[in-house]
Amino acid sequence: MPVLTRLIPSPVVVDISRGAMDKLDGILADQRISASGKLAVAISGGSGQALRARLEPALPHADWYPVVDGTIDSAVKLADDIKGRRYDAVVGLGGGKIIDVAKYAAARVGLPMVAVATNLSHDGICSPVSILDNDNGRGSYGVPTPIAMVIDLDVIREAPTRFIRAGIGDAISNISAIADWELSHRITGEAVDGLAAAMARTAGESVLRHPGGCGDDEFLTVLSEALVLSGIAMSISGDSRPSSGACHEISHAFDLLYPGRSALHGEQVGIGAAFAMHLRGAGEQSGLFVDVLRRHDLPVLPEEIGFSVDEFVAAVEYAPQTRPGRFTILEHLNLSAADIRDAYADYVQTIHR
Repeated sequence: MPVLTRLIPSPVVVDISRGAMDKLDGILADQRISASGKLAVAISGGSGQALRARLEPALPHADWYPVVDGTIDSAVKLADDIKGRRYDAVVGLGGGKIIDVAKYAAARVGLPMVAVATNLSHDGICSPVSILDNDNGRGSYGVPTPIAMVIDLDVIREAPTRFIRAGIGDAISNISAIADWELSHRITGEAVDGLAAAMARTAGESVLRHPGGCGDDEFLTVLSEALVLSGIAMSISGDSRPSSGACHEISHAFDLLYPGRSALHGEQVGIGAAFAMHLRGAGEQSGLFVDVLRRHDLPVLPEEIGFSVDEFVAAVEYAPQTRPGRFTILEHLNLSAADIRDAYADYVQTIHR
């Protein structure tokens, strides 16, 4: 009887532990990613310099490339700078912007990419997507999944707590995104990849149900694993569907309508997820989302991240335009501005009970 299976694109190594960054050279050599240590390392111009000083003795053959910002121009420049230099791999050392730039540049020159995350603000650290600013606002670019994923819990603890909290919002939003995917399956017949959905949902639930906080190694490990699993779920699906629904449409609308004012991605999608669950009539789950967000000191209302009710209503109304072809609870309900305002008033009343 034939055995049917499929290959899952995923990192060959995932190291989430204290002191993991100091083992980077050994990890790359042991996994035959870079025995020579000939690496192109992308770092931020600020905090990245301190990490360079820490790692440079262990990576004597690496070249270091400061990255100014998370734009497509910076990603193209990095690719041009490293082209033809015979590197073994590109290392993105930093937060989401640095990792996204490094992923895009590595894909452009055909090199494997190693993600070394210094904060947990969103699930892009291990996803097959680079989110980069461009002349039209912000774009999503398909890239290969990182070949290795390193998260040093000691380094994560040094990041502002707000960046860890944001990752919580992004992780639990998976549950809302999967609900949107399943809604689309029922209404439009869109196929759901069961493995990708199971992985993304499990990642979200693991963070939603965990009793710990940002100061606990156990919780940081669970959050790190959830963000990695979310990225792999997207690789399995071939798109961002397992982790991006109405919650992300609302966040993208904030980014596009109010450039320069938007909050952290995970903060916005956390609010979007709680409101989307309310819209679909899942009051108990919406309430649980709100309780968990509040417990971790994350916002649950747009006013808490600097947006008025009118601006939130405008963002929700505009949100479906940010992902043409994607079907979520927003497309299903097709709410007018007045409907959204009424739903938001009910949401506020519900969470204040």
